Amino acid sequence: MAGLIPPPSQATAILNDAASKQQKQKEEEKVDYMNLPCPIPYEEIHREAFMSLKPELFEGLRFDFTKGLNQKFSLSHSVMMGPTEIPSQSSETIKIPTAHYEFGANFIDPELMLIGRVMTDGRVNARVKCDLTDNLTLKANAQLTNEPHMSHGMLNFDYKGKDYRGQFQLGNGALLGASYIQSVTRHLALGGEVFWAGQHRKSGIGYAARYETDKMVATGQVASTGMVVMSYVQKVSEKVSLASDFMYNYMSNDVTSSVGYDYILRQCRLRGKIDSNGCTAAYLEERLNMGLNFILSAELDHKKKDYKFGFGLTVG
Repeated sequence: MAGLIPPPSQATAILNDAASKQQKQKEEEKVDYMNLPCPIPYEEIHREAFMSLKPELFEGLRFDFTKGLNQKFSLSHSVMMGPTEIPSQSSETIKIPTAHYEFGANFIDPELMLIGRVMTDGRVNARVKCDLTDNLTLKANAQLTNEPHMSHGMLNFDYKGKDYRGQFQLGNGALLGASYIQSVTRHLALGGEVFWAGQHRKSGIGYAARYETDKMVATGQVASTGMVVMSYVQKVSEKVSLASDFMYNYMSNDVTSSVGYDYILRQCRLRGKIDSNGCTAAYLEERLNMGLNFILSAELDHKKKDYKFGFGLTVG
């Protein structure tokens, strides 16, 4: 028995080490309300979940080429060939073959970003991001199209405080909106939003909460429009994440939930999901060489008998 009991000095060292660990944990649990982190923007509270569950799926062929002219200015060329869905009264999906070419110009500076896109179908897209001050940022995006009443524009003013963020939105159709999110603890942030659509005479209010640690992210959002959205992301490791979400519209009683994964390998990134409607999707980005990526996209909807497959190349 004497051999099983550590010497007094060793036992004292073990007890002191355990006490110091407990003291450190207590200090970490204490919340310094005067030194809270700045939360992410209100509109991005589901960022990690959407990154895994909502990749940029496409159908057909896509080729993107970006040519840098200097450190700040670059040109882009995109070719897209694939079917387009058209409205139909039948349950079956009707598609027609289409092809588009898109030309883009990009100016990226630490304080100013200008992005423009022109497509052969007549659409023109523009995005602007300008840092007016260290804390105030102006964002604007617009789309012009040949279709009547389909052009739109949006102007955002984002203010980044020490432990909070605020945003004011102004859009065409007399659209006004504002949002605010505040860090309550080191891991928890609460926020809310209001909006008014003057053209449609509709208004709404919403609330959101986000809890984030090094291993997980949990979010919840509810709005007076009827939408309830919850998401959860578990960071298994630095390369693997598991995600799930739940969407419920209590106005129309529509419910959708999905689970997915995000796996980052040395040469590729694989994302996939399956939802409660039986729709399965996968998205693969393979880096073949420096500046050359190969993309595979697949979405299978057995309920609607709609199957989408796409592949593409990204150069530059």
